[in-house]
Amino acid sequence: MLRKQGMKRSMPRFDIVGQLGSLRRYARSLTRDSTDAEDLVHDALVRAYERRGTFRSGGNLRAWLLSIVHNAFIDKMRSRRSEAARVEQAGYLTDASTPAPQEHSVRLAQVRDGFFSLPEEQRSALHLVAIEGLSYQEAADASGVPLGTLMSRIGRARAALRSMESAAPSPAKNHLRIVGDPS
Repeated sequence: MLRKQGMKRSMPRFDIVGQLGSLRRYARSLTRDSTDAEDLVHDALVRAYERRGTFRSGGNLRAWLLSIVHNAFIDKMRSRRSEAARVEQAGYLTDASTPAPQEHSVRLAQVRDGFFSLPEEQRSALHLVAIEGLSYQEAADASGVPLGTLMSRIGRARAALRSMESAAPSPAKNHLRIVGDPS
């Protein structure tokens, strides 16, 4: 089939389908919106296809694709310059979803809100390492920053999340008084 179309077999085969989950998760953490994340992944895959010749054979395909997603996001942010509209939309989407009253759902919502309240650089760095499982060096390469900068961003993100956790109200105590109890 490839020979009939005149294509060369020397191009490496990419397992793009196996990487879609990681790409979508990362794009979602960057954009905070499912539709924008899908658009970002699409744009990144188009770029990856156009620049497939720049991929080093034997290199880490996932890190290369995540780097393209990251760069596509940066380009999109530069061209939009409408941060207020994006933050407003993210706030609307967050408010529209009402978590279940179970304690774990509330805790998950708190963690999600804390994660999305982090600055973009810290959120991106933490996502690549903690969620995507990239090494610090791979995440630094994907983000286009020095290793020390990435490590600082992750440290600040974790510290911010810890401080948010300690500032979060503790589960409500039972304030009912037992009848006949003098206290």
